[in-house]
Amino acid sequence: MADKYMEGMNRILILGAGRSATSLINYLLSAAAENDWHVIVADYALQLAEEKVMGHPSATAKAINIREEADRIQIIGDADVVISMLPASFHPLVAETCLDLGKHLLTASYVSEDMRALDQQAKEKGLLFLNECGLDPGIDHMSAKKVIDHIRNKGFELRAFESFTGGLLMPNPHDDNPWQYRFTWNPRNVVLAGQGTVKFIQEGKFKFIPYHRLFRRTEMIHIPGHGYFEGYANRDSLMYMDVYGLQDIQTLFRGTLRRPGYCKAWDIFIQLGATDDTYQMDGVQNMTHRQFINSFLSYNPNDSVELKLAHYLSLELDGPEMHKLKWLDIFEETPVGLHKGTPAQILEHILKKKWTISPDEKDQIVMWHLFDYVENGKTKRIRSAMVANGENANETAMAKTVGFPLGVATKLLLQGKIEARGVVIPITPEFYEPILAELDELGFHFIEEEVILD
Repeated sequence: MADKYMEGMNRILILGAGRSATSLINYLLSAAAENDWHVIVADYALQLAEEKVMGHPSATAKAINIREEADRIQIIGDADVVISMLPASFHPLVAETCLDLGKHLLTASYVSEDMRALDQQAKEKGLLFLNECGLDPGIDHMSAKKVIDHIRNKGFELRAFESFTGGLLMPNPHDDNPWQYRFTWNPRNVVLAGQGTVKFIQEGKFKFIPYHRLFRRTEMIHIPGHGYFEGYANRDSLMYMDVYGLQDIQTLFRGTLRRPGYCKAWDIFIQLGATDDTYQMDGVQNMTHRQFINSFLSYNPNDSVELKLAHYLSLELDGPEMHKLKWLDIFEETPVGLHKGTPAQILEHILKKKWTISPDEKDQIVMWHLFDYVENGKTKRIRSAMVANGENANETAMAKTVGFPLGVATKLLLQGKIEARGVVIPITPEFYEPILAELDELGFHFIEEEVILD
């Protein structure tokens, strides 16, 4: 039963109080009084939830074990709208409970097959199950679809669409990090990025890149005022042919942005087999960083690990790639610090030691789109870019760009301004127009430039 002081209020439940939920919680709390909201923040760690609500009069912190059915039923039953910031694997469990109890659900995660299967039932109950309403997926959908719809509504032919997003560090001349990168999102996803076969379409031809070649097939992208970035392809760009209705498009390519030089150095780990997640390594409890790298190299008692690696992958001993590896302390006799693990898990653990963002560091989100279209026989190009900077290790650009779209969508839903029901993603005007407009007010601007190609 709902607490008496919450009666008559719109009750918003946020499941998960991790770093990615910080900006979402702050956004909703800042608007709670004027909208007559009460925000419930629930996490397995009650202390973490309490830290996020900070004693706010319009908020309650609660502990929850999401795997326990009784916990789920009680806390979801007290809410009007549920926002899940839990790992994506828990979303179907939450969605089933929301369906049973008649509660709306919003997430920033990709729509899974389990979630998609609930579409008709959600529609029949008049429920919105909104997914992919974060950064990527989320802002990428909305900003791209806004331009795509504009081009098509004018009756022009869209020939090419490319889209890249990167979670990076703000440039800092005092930082000695040669990778210009730290973890600003799930480290495991970074280590496993690109595994599988990449698929896209270029000039009407289907293209495929196997994993072992992915980080060697990059392209340079220049964003005025922010310099150059290198992009590597995401796994399956072809799925967006249906998502965006681009069945006749000639080029469709989505990718991830990094600073120049990152991809060539990261490829070393791939070629070694250090990103493999399919088997458990032996002797991990006694392994050092140096021994981890050496385990993938041939036996030679006379050559150093550095020399063997350089020879195996045709690297210069004093080149930029080896410098990046040395900066990571990858050749040091430092204990790994795990009792067991796959190569990918061990590599992730090693990288966390140098790639964990410090409290005084600021992250940066970079998103870039390209649209080629034909207007009255002339080919024109629109380039659109957004660059967002974080404030600190808690109010990160990543947390803001994931959390704010969810917060705005929640507000619109509670104000009766969203009519969509069922399992949907935010690619229609009722979502992207108001959400992008408020994001712009919050300082997340897309700068567009248009040129004539011929």
